[in-house]
This record gives sequence, C-alpha cells and structure tokens, in this order.
Amino acid sequence: MLAKDIMNKIVVAAKRSTLGRDLTIKLLSGMYSGLPVVDEKGRVIGVVSEFDLLKVIRAGKKLEQVTAEEIMTKPPVCVKEDSSIEEIIDLMTKHNIIRIPVIRNDMLVGIISRCDILSSMVEPEFVTVCYE
Repeated sequence: MLAKDIMNKIVVAAKRSTLGRDLTIKLLSGMYSGLPVVDEKGRVIGVVSEFDLLKVIRAGKKLEQVTAEEIMTKPPVCVKEDSSIEEIIDLMTKHNIIRIPVIRNDMLVGIISRCDILSSMVEPEFVTVCYE
C-alpha cells in the first residue's frame, strides 16, 4: 500500500502569515494536531503543531503577534505519493509525529495521519445502529 492509497486529499494548510492565535483556534477544533504551512505556490515549507504553539507561550510571546512562518518546524517531514506505508511509519516513529504531508513535485496533495494508517490495516468489527 502506498501513500496515495490512504491519504486524505482535502487538506487544510496555513499560509506563512497565519497568526498563532488563528492556528490555535484551528487546532482547538479537535480535527487537527498540526497543520502544514505552504508558500504562495502551494509548496510545503513547514509544519505548525500544538508543541510549536506551546513553545510560543512558554517564551512569553503573544499568539496574536507571531506568524506560522516564525514558529513552524522546518524543514518539514514529507512523503511522496508513492511512498510505502512502511516508510511512512518509519518517519512517524523516528520523528514522533502524528501526521505527514504528502507532496507531488513539492506541492501539497494530501496528508496522512497515524489513524489513517491504522484504519487501513483493520477490518472494522463494529457497526453503527440507528433506531427511530
């Protein structure tokens, strides 16, 4: 199985100028633990995680006064569409990260989380039942 087989193709990414406060609000939605940061052409230039925002707070800075570009982790750990699941797992465990951007010609085309990998490996044993 390859990255392109399990990646989410709808990706929310931050711009370089996105404020720390806005990043925090997006992460607090519960849908994300980190966001790729892209340049004007859609190339991944970094990733902002909850840890990056905590570092801002610990440094005594205000979230309204920092941008994604200032606080992002770089260089970003990315994979290509034809990367194997084994390679992705190796990167996730080596760098202790939850999600990895997927790129094609340096452009963001998807994202893979640990849950995406786990979901692709198991057959569900549960069903959803709705009684009216």
